[in-house]
Amino acid sequence: MLFVESILLALALCVDSLVVSTASAFRSKMPLRRGLLMASIFALFQAGFPFLGALLGMAFKGSLEAVDHWIAFVLLLFVGGKMIVDVLRDKPNEEQLDLSKTGVLCLLGIATSIDAFVVGIGLGLDTTLAGILWTVLTIGIATFVVSLVGWLLGTRNIPVPERIATIIAGLVLIGLGTYTLIEHLYLN
Repeated sequence: MLFVESILLALALCVDSLVVSTASAFRSKMPLRRGLLMASIFALFQAGFPFLGALLGMAFKGSLEAVDHWIAFVLLLFVGGKMIVDVLRDKPNEEQLDLSKTGVLCLLGIATSIDAFVVGIGLGLDTTLAGILWTVLTIGIATFVVSLVGWLLGTRNIPVPERIATIIAGLVLIGLGTYTLIEHLYLN
């Protein structure tokens, strides 16, 4: 996976971390120390899940090599499409969670990273180990930075355009899946 693709993938995957960290900081007025913990937890899960997914993808790579590009395309299309459909359905989540508990932050980290696991499967089918490690590192760093930005926006009462950001992220994932398919079908 190229540098630019890794950055785009990382930014698309961490949009939900941005939205959750902004809302969490706004609702709870969390201090910087707690914001750093939240960003670290989100980054850990957001990087760890695609790595685990990639390991699963690599395990089946040999048997799926002829169709790996199709699988990567379908997975990215599914995750990107689901992001767009979910935001268009507009299901507001008004639950108040106790953000002073680290376990709650871990649950939020898991919830924002499930899509990254699915994307990781496609990475494992289509990318070398070095490319996977680079992409996972990029995802972790981007999520940490973006979550801190979300915390900062939330503490300053600056709203994040959740619908627009999620639609753009979904379109980026669909675009990356389409690029992967075209690259394998026509450029190899």
